Amino acid sequence: MDIALAILATSLSMTAIIAGRYLVSSGGFAWLSARRHPGIHAGRGDQIRREIGWSLASAAIYGLPAGIVAWGWQARGWTRIYDHVGDHPWWWLPASVLAYLLAHDAWFYWTHRWMHRPQPFRMAHAVHHASRPPTAWAAMSFHPVEALTGAVVIPALVFLIPIHWGALLLVLAIMTLMGVSNHMGWEMFPARLVEGRIGRWLITASHHHQHHIQYRCNYGLYFRFWDRLCRTDKGLGRFDHADRDPRDRTGSGAGAGAGRSGG
Repeated sequence: MDIALAILATSLSMTAIIAGRYLVSSGGFAWLSARRHPGIHAGRGDQIRREIGWSLASAAIYGLPAGIVAWGWQARGWTRIYDHVGDHPWWWLPASVLAYLLAHDAWFYWTHRWMHRPQPFRMAHAVHHASRPPTAWAAMSFHPVEALTGAVVIPALVFLIPIHWGALLLVLAIMTLMGVSNHMGWEMFPARLVEGRIGRWLITASHHHQHHIQYRCNYGLYFRFWDRLCRTDKGLGRFDHADRDPRDRTGSGAGAGAGRSGG
């Protein structure tokens, strides 16, 4: 009973941390979006409230496995998280970050692509695509089933791949940055990066925006590797802020139909 209560308390703490991280990061990028593109959120009050509600529910789902990992690491030493840099070669610090990002990206690509099959889309993934177009608040706007597929991957990796706690924090920071910035409706990185050699392999908002336009493409999270290999990469999307009526929903029915048709 004492162990169960300890895990519950840790999980509640992790839920609060994840929810707070979401509110600060998404709120910060939403504020930046409004400053950079005035009116970008006009007429989207109801949508944003739904995005926040689903995201806070997702934070609770993410909090449980995160709490188990945190308690197991501190109380039982279950995980492969280590404290001392000298426990592994110095080069493993950046290599472990890359290993986690590659593993997470592969998991995300295939589960995300599965979510676009007819039944999973109707059951779960439609919640995320109900944001048309998404805002920075949509970063964690998932149905509980989809949130669960995302909540288990990093906790699973810490039992398999050794990583310094500082490197793990960097992975979580990158995950948060990409999740929020890819949904905010404009590109914060310079064109020379997005359209250059690096941009051919890294995913930014322009690439993910195309997914929210066409649905059956651009499934990756960090890298374009899987999309290129599986021929699901459809290039970069456009942000038509100048001529878009923020209340317009034209084309949404076509997009939803594409999602339901599988992929």
